[in-house]
Parts: sequence; structure tokens; C-alpha cells
Amino acid sequence: MDLSNLKPAEGSVRKNSKRIGRGEGSGKGGTATRGHKGAKSRSGYSKKIGFEGGQMPLQRRVPKFGFTNRNRKVYQGINLDTLQTLVDEGRIKDTVDMDVLAENGLAGRNELVKILGRGELKAKLKISVHKFTASAKEAIEAAGGEVVTL
Repeated sequence: MDLSNLKPAEGSVRKNSKRIGRGEGSGKGGTATRGHKGAKSRSGYSKKIGFEGGQMPLQRRVPKFGFTNRNRKVYQGINLDTLQTLVDEGRIKDTVDMDVLAENGLAGRNELVKILGRGELKAKLKISVHKFTASAKEAIEAAGGEVVTL
């Protein structure tokens, strides 16, 4: 490599880039390719998100209905068959609490958990979570386990 074969890095030099706002001699003087008057020709122009040129925007044309309860509590549901699978794999011994569920990736440490009644539970488990369905509670106690509501 020497001075005779130096060239810029690939993609670093652009051809045909307009030099805007550099006076009349550039051929792009006067309005600097912004046309005449109107909001788009001004500095600092920015249109609102969703602006449709004065037409009623989509978010205002579409009907709105319903209600969102701000105080709603969301529970992470865990079924009995999921717990039984973990027992079979040897990942759960005899107690199930929030730490065990978090370690196995079933729920976050700060989430509310509800045990649901799908499936069958054969293992004797002491389960302590926030809520239980009636069928889940019945199945756990029938298997000889214990239910603790946090």
C-alpha cells in the first residue's frame, strides 16, 4: 500500500448528496429544496403522530368502549399437572412456596400466584401461595397435602 492506491472505506463517501442551504451558487439556494411557504418549509416543523392532513385521525374515528379496572389483581395460574411434572422430574420435594416456583421459572418472586385444578396430583405437597381454586384445594388435600394461603 502506498499513496497512489489509497481510497476511502467502503460506504463512507456518498456521491450525489445535495448540499442544501449553501447559497445560490449551489443550485439549491433560495428555498433550499423546501418549496414555498407552509409549515414544512419552516425550521422546527414536526407533525403530530397520527396526523392525517386534517382528516379525522384513525384513533378518533374508531369507537371506544369498555372499562379497565386500575385496581385489578392479576394472578399467575399454575395447574396441578405442572406441579406433578416437576415432582416426577425431582425438581420439587415436599414444599412449594414462592422461592421454589421462582427457581423453576413458573412465577416471578413478586407475582401473585393461584393454583388451578387441571390435572391430577399424586404427591403429598405443602403448598403456600396466594390463592387456590376449590377443585385444586380439594385435590391437594385428597393427596394428603397441605394448603397455606399467603
